[in-house]
Amino acid sequence: MNVTDSEVCCAFKSPTLDRVLPPILVLEFMFGLTGNFIALSMFIFYMDEWKPNSVYLTHLAVADSIVLFCLPFRADYYRRGKDWLYGDVFCRILLFLLAANRAAGIFFLTAVAVDRYFKIVHPMNRINRLGLGYAFWVSLGLWGLIFFATGYLLSEKHFFHNNNRTQCESFNICMGFKPLSTWHNAFYVIQFFLPTAIVAFCTIRITWQLKTRTVDKRGKIKRAVQFVLAVALIFIICFFPSTISRIAVWVLKAWYDECKYFEEANLAFYTSVCFTYFNSVLNPVVYYFSSPAFSGFFDKIINKVLRRNVEEISYLL
Repeated sequence: MNVTDSEVCCAFKSPTLDRVLPPILVLEFMFGLTGNFIALSMFIFYMDEWKPNSVYLTHLAVADSIVLFCLPFRADYYRRGKDWLYGDVFCRILLFLLAANRAAGIFFLTAVAVDRYFKIVHPMNRINRLGLGYAFWVSLGLWGLIFFATGYLLSEKHFFHNNNRTQCESFNICMGFKPLSTWHNAFYVIQFFLPTAIVAFCTIRITWQLKTRTVDKRGKIKRAVQFVLAVALIFIICFFPSTISRIAVWVLKAWYDECKYFEEANLAFYTSVCFTYFNSVLNPVVYYFSSPAFSGFFDKIINKVLRRNVEEISYLL
C-alpha cells in the first residue's frame, strides 16, 4: 500500500505475471511487427487503387507499428518486477501511446466495418460516392477524438513508488474518485461497447444480405461478411476481456475501500491487457479479407516462404 497526496493506493506482488508477461509481449512485438511491415509494404508499394477502407486500414497499420515499439520496454518493466527505469517523460508517452493505440484499433476497425456496411447494404447511398478526401477527413477527425480522449495522460505523472520500485501505470487502484481517473476508466469502457454495438449491427446486416443475394455467394458480399466477422473476432479476443475486468475493478471500488478486495481483479486486468496488445498481431487478418489485392499479396508471400523452405529441406536431404 502507498499513500500519496492523501490518497490510499494499492500495489500487489504478482511474480507469476512478471515471469509470464515479458515473453508474451516480446512475441507480440515480433509477430506484430512482421505482419504490419508486410501490410505497410502493400499499402506503399502495391496498392493500385485506393479506397476509403484502404485509408482507414493504413492509419490502423501505422498506429500498430508505432505502439509495437513500446512493447519491449513494457516487457522489460515486467521483467524487473514492475520497476520503471526510463524516466517520467517516457512513462507518460508510453502510457499515452498504449491508450491511443487501443482507441485507434477500435475506431478504425469500426470505420472500415461501417464503410463495408454502406457499400453492401446501401450501395446507392451518397456516402459511397464520396472520395478519398472524405476518408482523410474522417481519419483526421478520429485522430483528433483519440488525442482529445487520451491526451491527458501526457499532462501528469503516473509514477507509483512501492518497495523501492517505481511503477509506471495509468490504472493505479486508488480509493476515491478523481475526475481524470474516473474519465480514464469510463472512456476505456465506452470506447469498447459503443463501437461493438455498431460492428455487431453491421455484421448482422451484411450477413443478412449474403443470405438474400444468393447469386453473390462467392463474391463481394461473402468477402465483406468474412471481413466484418474478422473485425468482430478481434473485438471479442482483444478488447472484451480487459473491458470486463476493468468494470469489475470499478464495481469493487463502489463497494469496498480496502486493498485486499482488489488483488484478484487487478491480476485479471493486467493479464487481459496483453490481449489488447494482441490486436496489433491479429489486424493483418483483417487486411487479408479487406480486398482481393491484399489476400493475393499475402498468399504470394506465404507461398514464396513455403517454397523456399521446401527447397532448403530438399537441398539438405
